[in-house]
Amino acid sequence: MRYDIAIIGTGPAGLEAAITAKVRNKNVLLIGSKRSSGKVEKAHAIKNYLGLPEVTGAGMQKAFLDHVAEMGIEITEDQITAVYAMGDYFALQAAKAGMYEASAVILATGVVAGKTYPGEEQYLGRGVSYCATCDGALYKGKPVAVIGASSKEEEEAEFLTEYASHVYYVPLYKEPVEIKKDNLTVVYEKPAEITGSMKAEKLKTDKNEYDVSCVFVLRDAVSPGQLVPGLETEGPHVRVKLDMSTNIPGCFAAGDIAGAPYQYIKSAGQGNVAALSAVSYLAAARKQNQ
Repeated sequence: MRYDIAIIGTGPAGLEAAITAKVRNKNVLLIGSKRSSGKVEKAHAIKNYLGLPEVTGAGMQKAFLDHVAEMGIEITEDQITAVYAMGDYFALQAAKAGMYEASAVILATGVVAGKTYPGEEQYLGRGVSYCATCDGALYKGKPVAVIGASSKEEEEAEFLTEYASHVYYVPLYKEPVEIKKDNLTVVYEKPAEITGSMKAEKLKTDKNEYDVSCVFVLRDAVSPGQLVPGLETEGPHVRVKLDMSTNIPGCFAAGDIAGAPYQYIKSAGQGNVAALSAVSYLAAARKQNQ
């Protein structure tokens, strides 16, 4: 099935984009967490959102999700690890579903915290992966490392134990690791560098080196330049025009990913603009193909 518009992210920008696209009778794929934005939920008081004076973060999140539910918009809980421009459509590689297709894409993933590790970008696709369920079978009988940004990544690490000869799991969080597998070692060390020759061969930490065939770097989000090959970026942000279009036709970006200021009302407004621009793009493409 090919969707009209795929929206990646369920913060204010992504939810507003989905609502606007739905009002315009588009077939929408909204991908993200049903909890919406954790950053919104944790806010104590938000005083500058028009029409919602003194609203709490939890109250705003509930209002957002209630609105989406009333519109009949479903949130697909999955993680997109790559978006490929295929000419007249986009192929979205997903951790759970494999692949989605859409005629237009709106990026609303927020800003990725932290920098990439030395060697991460160099060996991406050659021993560095962002999706265990996508690429785990490629490393059957081989040792791998997993860098987990949060406890929810333990599920993917455990999945890898079914294929890899050994899994070195490096948690970046304080909660105790719950995985118990004979071929998994929890490494309480700080990742420092990924090295190799033609492909990744070692994960170096602040204390040791581990011989591996792949390093799975599992974060909540992938930086935009890595997520969409060929996408023009400025630091952690996507370079956009006033209509929220990027350098790739049919690909739009909105919210924090499009740059400061990081304000909820600004993100929602940009989500609205991105959706309207995506609708116009689809109409122009349809007219051209007639």
